[in-house]
Amino acid sequence: MRAMILRRPSPVEERPLELTELPLPNPGPGQVRIDIDACGICHTDLHTVEGDLHLPELPIVPGHQVVGTVSARGKGAERYQIGDRVGVAWLHHVSCAQCEYCERGRENLCSSSRFTGLHVNGGYAEAMVAYEDFAYPIPRGFSDLEAAPLLCAGIIGYRALKLSEVQPGQRLGLYGFGSSAHVTIQVALHWGCEVYVYTRSQGHRRLAQELGAVWVGGARDTPPVRMHSSIIFAPAGWIVPEALRDLDRGGTLALAGVTMTPVPELDYDELLYWERGIRSVANFTRQDAQELLQVAAEVPVQTTVESFQLDQANQALLALKRSEIDGSGVLTMD
Repeated sequence: MRAMILRRPSPVEERPLELTELPLPNPGPGQVRIDIDACGICHTDLHTVEGDLHLPELPIVPGHQVVGTVSARGKGAERYQIGDRVGVAWLHHVSCAQCEYCERGRENLCSSSRFTGLHVNGGYAEAMVAYEDFAYPIPRGFSDLEAAPLLCAGIIGYRALKLSEVQPGQRLGLYGFGSSAHVTIQVALHWGCEVYVYTRSQGHRRLAQELGAVWVGGARDTPPVRMHSSIIFAPAGWIVPEALRDLDRGGTLALAGVTMTPVPELDYDELLYWERGIRSVANFTRQDAQELLQVAAEVPVQTTVESFQLDQANQALLALKRSEIDGSGVLTMD
């Protein structure tokens, strides 16, 4: 099978992903093999390829927003039938289920968690294996291309919404308007929130307005009102004090990135007092994934997608790095 493999991390401008042939993977106990039709690209993929994250396995095939069909089942795998369409996300497996985090329904914090495209080969390939308990039925009404961004961008945005504690009718600020935010705004509007978008890209500003943002500006611009809750999607620590400055008393700021540049010193009286809170978002649970896919079908969420062929993965990641993709980039295996 064809796959884009990372042997050594380096800036994406150096085209570190190589197109290669790998053996077709065989599913183990409790696993299914998935013939991949589409795989979304994500900032986490960019951080992986460029070495911003610790890479426990090399070489590795990145990609964790996978849509495809089940083509083989391992021993004991009975949840899906051959030909079923499923999605695979960032959380590959949790082998523990007994620690204090797992017992409290917070498997995303478990130290035994393993992640797709980081610990095991992911979706920048024509096939992969996944545990059937960590694969999700794709709702009808979404094409493969439309569904792919839901499987990380959508799920992480949904978890960030929950951790931001925003309530229906309240004001929500979104900093950065890439793949995740363009799904998150639709869920927030479905909940009755007013959404304010901070982004520097003119294309992203246009898309935010088309999707229903009541105000758009830059991270250093001042909106006409304070936010009840905000989410930072951009991996830029300097935005944190800017977001806190626009946050109302008692508000919560959620940090949705898997990594972030250093956060500047925060003035307690000006930025943190009045019970303002900061929450980081660490991965997600299977329940988050199931809830997001359900609400995405209810809205229904409309994903804006730019497609690339598998062998264009380096080009796609470079476009992502340069904020040249409005909405989500998705690799196809045609």
